[in-house]
Amino acid sequence: MTETQRINCIKCQHFYVTWDPKFPKGCKAFGFKSHTMPSQTVLSSSGKPCMNFEPKEIPKT
Repeated sequence: MTETQRINCIKCQHFYVTWDPKFPKGCKAFGFKSHTMPSQTVLSSSGKPCMNFEPKEIPKT
């Protein structure tokens, strides 16, 4: 993944929605909650795109 591509946290198995209205989005891989998408927080904090992205498994029907 290039640095210009945005990582869609919703498609990551580590992403979750919290009950905290101030920090509604969370990342289980890094262990934090955020107001913005966790991948944006990682990028702004480290200067690098999220390296823990793992696509969700799609259930077979």
